[in-house]
Amino acid sequence: MTKDKGIFIKNIYYMLSYAFQLLKQLDYEEVSSEAFEMAQDLFAAILSKGIARQLKQGLYREYITRNETLPVMRGKLDMPETMRSRVRREQKLACEFDELSENNLLNQILKTTMHYLVRDDGVEVDRKASLKKILVFFDGIDLLAPPEIQWSSLHYQRSNTNYEMLMNICYFVLDGMLQTTEKGGYKMAAFSDEHMARLYEKFILEYYRRRHTYLTEVKAAQVKWHLAGEDSEAMLRFLPVMQTDIMLRLNEKILIIDAKYYGRTLQRRFDKYTLHPENLYQIFTYVKNQDKENSGNVAGILLYAKTEETIAPDCMFNMGGNRIGAKTLDLNADFKVISSQLDKIAEDFFSVKAV
Repeated sequence: MTKDKGIFIKNIYYMLSYAFQLLKQLDYEEVSSEAFEMAQDLFAAILSKGIARQLKQGLYREYITRNETLPVMRGKLDMPETMRSRVRREQKLACEFDELSENNLLNQILKTTMHYLVRDDGVEVDRKASLKKILVFFDGIDLLAPPEIQWSSLHYQRSNTNYEMLMNICYFVLDGMLQTTEKGGYKMAAFSDEHMARLYEKFILEYYRRRHTYLTEVKAAQVKWHLAGEDSEAMLRFLPVMQTDIMLRLNEKILIIDAKYYGRTLQRRFDKYTLHPENLYQIFTYVKNQDKENSGNVAGILLYAKTEETIAPDCMFNMGGNRIGAKTLDLNADFKVISSQLDKIAEDFFSVKAV
């Protein structure tokens, strides 16, 4: 196995396959069996399979508004532009109409991602060749400038649901691309901690959802503030939203997991290593507000991704009747080890083994 920033590249694939169930389909079996030196090579392999599959089904099309000068009426008449055409002695009508087109944002992002991957030194030659063959089918689709892509404007529905996984892979490739030349060329930045943090969180959530089916509930839930007093409802507007990463429930028992992906998991002061206080305060606040009845049925864990530090958090405390602590997940181990680590966290608290 090979590594990128301390994480086996194959494990990134496994994490993606849990985060996006589409990767478990037969089309991607070949990808799961390959070895990758660089993250962008893995992304290129996934995209070449995924986009080829989408081409067989047909690229997503949506209505876009076009303005053209035509010899016959189509759509709505643009009167000011038509008058200008008549002044120029052109016997045409300026029309505004909607037309189904493949040249939309989703396909533009796919083309842009492939465009940069075939120019990336971290992508193997055979993978580049596969992407170049696919790019032929995107001839009429526009390229975008990576920093200008409005990722928040992407929306999915039944007709384009297959694009969600592809768009997330494209996001990992294009987000934060560095402009490297005066001519405006871009280069893929390293697979950042920010990207890994998002994937890490989604992976853990989906892992428990898929593997621990005995659980009553698995979701990223909000915790409500437990306030007292007549004006407590009015005071809520001053308090921040408590959004958990992962909340596992089995009947009355609840385990709240806060996924943490940092360069350093511990802070050092006077030769003493301690958990980051803000992280501990956060999980403590989640647990105590969730356990309004002080039943002790709610626990909280800070789940850190293991770093190169010699000390890895592995501790649980009884804080006011609730179990709260920190664990470490080693992403630089065989995936079977990662799986057993996650299983043990749930099994120790719920006393139920995953099927």
